[in-house]
Amino acid sequence: MRTSTNPLTTVRNLGILAHVDAGKTTVTERILYTTGTTYKRGEVHDGTTVTDFDPQERDRGITIFAAAVSCSWDGHRINLIDTPGHVDFADEVERSLRVLDGAVAVFDAVAGVEPQSESVWRQADRHGVPRIAFVNKMDRAGADLDTAVASIRERLHPVPLVTQLPIGTEDGFTGVVDLLRMRALVWADGADTPEEGPAPAALSEEAARRRRLLEEAVAERHPVALEEFCDRETLTAATLAGALRDLTRTGDGVVVLCGSAYRNRGVEPLLDAVVAYLPSPLDVPPVRGTHDGADEERPADPAAPMAALAFKVNATPTGRLTYLRVYSGTIEKGDTVRDAGTGRTERVGRLLRVRADRHDPLERAVAGDIVAVIGLKGTRAGSTLCAPDAPLVLEPPGVAEPVVHVAVEARRATDTDRLASALARLTEEDPSLAVRTDPETGQTVLSGMGELHLEVAVERVRREHGLEVTVGRPGVAYRETVGAGVTGFVHRHVKQDGGAGQFAHIVLDVEPREEGGFEFRSTVVGGRVPQEFVRAVEAGCRDALAEGPLGGHPVTGLRVTLTDGQTHVKDSSDTAFRTAGRFGLRDALRASRMVLLEPVVEVTVTVPEDAVGGVLGDLAARRGRVTGSETRGGAAVVTATVPLAELFGYATRLRSRTQGRGTFTARPTGYAPAPAEAPAR
Repeated sequence: MRTSTNPLTTVRNLGILAHVDAGKTTVTERILYTTGTTYKRGEVHDGTTVTDFDPQERDRGITIFAAAVSCSWDGHRINLIDTPGHVDFADEVERSLRVLDGAVAVFDAVAGVEPQSESVWRQADRHGVPRIAFVNKMDRAGADLDTAVASIRERLHPVPLVTQLPIGTEDGFTGVVDLLRMRALVWADGADTPEEGPAPAALSEEAARRRRLLEEAVAERHPVALEEFCDRETLTAATLAGALRDLTRTGDGVVVLCGSAYRNRGVEPLLDAVVAYLPSPLDVPPVRGTHDGADEERPADPAAPMAALAFKVNATPTGRLTYLRVYSGTIEKGDTVRDAGTGRTERVGRLLRVRADRHDPLERAVAGDIVAVIGLKGTRAGSTLCAPDAPLVLEPPGVAEPVVHVAVEARRATDTDRLASALARLTEEDPSLAVRTDPETGQTVLSGMGELHLEVAVERVRREHGLEVTVGRPGVAYRETVGAGVTGFVHRHVKQDGGAGQFAHIVLDVEPREEGGFEFRSTVVGGRVPQEFVRAVEAGCRDALAEGPLGGHPVTGLRVTLTDGQTHVKDSSDTAFRTAGRFGLRDALRASRMVLLEPVVEVTVTVPEDAVGGVLGDLAARRGRVTGSETRGGAAVVTATVPLAELFGYATRLRSRTQGRGTFTARPTGYAPAPAEAPAR
């Protein structure tokens, strides 16, 4: 491992990623316990975990909100974020991955790669976050490291580099053989630390075989290792460790370890791997941002101009807590910083080192730190904070588009304003929630990523704000698209009511766009419509996309071409052509054949084999299309594509059909045409 006097080399910013119930939170708890950060093991089933501190998380036994903790191991500071595993809270994962340098992906040793573990892996791919894999629950019946690794290779397509051999199987799992040092680590019952010794004689031959396979896999992908392997026909532990670090950082390989977090077996080697293989803030490229339209880089240097990204906001009754990743420079208590997006200046009241819901005060934070700040009044998740004299805008995390909505209203009319304030605070904390007022009914509509997402949000309104609310039946977010368009559609906007008038004449072609989204282009020649008016027509067309003719849903999947137009020497203006674009496209859509789109999800249902028939029939009744079926760990796993609207209440139905033994997960896959009988609103 590289040594340096720069303190940033001893910092690791990482996240724990996994499918729900794979053991992320238990892994986090054991890391905190093993590093001495806590002195008692927290348990999810007892509601005593550090990171699942919200009452709803403890009641439901799942992680809902990303929680940051800091701990130390082997002279390194580890800033760790425990992320949610449920698909409804994928936006929390997205915001966390945006600020992390590395991650530990946790997999169930029985189930292997599950739907949401695949989703979070793809999210990490998009952000270029290096990962190591930890195959958890090796003590479970049916646990098999090789099968889990095979599913990682087949479904996620990395090159898994297995560095451990388990000692014992299922309930007899007691430790691992470290294939780099060829030493055994064995945890006695109730022991917190392992006993180190030679590999068991019964496993020595298998350990040597696997070490050879690891050396060959590394030598194929690392030039220095290949040179040594060709010269000596083997690799030293130091060369192997250095090559594994390089392959992890570049994403050309994924180190795989195993253990049982619940029994506290395998946590120390995992921490050693985090320190040895995952990058420090100095190992990742300098952060890139924009200033006055030009790209600019900021190094991870405490002496550089300050730049930080706010990735999470907690709007508590006692004040706002803003979580920051400091990318460059130094931020101190009492500093004045600039919100690069709004141009407003903010004052840093207090700086805090975070341990979930507990905090330690700090005087200063430097590049590479993840900290919380008290005193920022207007900063939102995704905002860039920078030095006032060195502005820079960093790319914010992407925000997913809500797909489910409910109508929410206060039971008492006197609580209407309090409800509006509570919902505003929720959307401030969670950008994937949206609140609007239905123009027809006047109802307040709350939109989110799924039933559970909205259920949690409404429960927070009840618990934290003491409000009694009534919630309508969930609905889905439909879209509209063009099935068959129109050509040469003429729209003439003329308005004369004294003084300067408005005149705009445009001709539009509207056609479907298979890639989705919206595309605008102009083929006008001869200057019949000046360029500034063309831009105004495009802006007006974008205005028209907010409400389609079928039911007022947003419109997507179309291409609009401005083919001709006319202007008036006095009465033509940007306003006139923008108005013409808005009303012209609206009328053109009414003349087109429109198609209603509904959100669809991929559902993975795990049930006992004797219940498969009933489950398949129920999915068919819900307009589901089965795409796969396999037997895994003694249970049947069925994959199907189902309209989201048909899944409301499915959890209860599945439990009743399988006597409580069936489970399912769902992840959004996009939109598909809805049947003719689907509701327009």
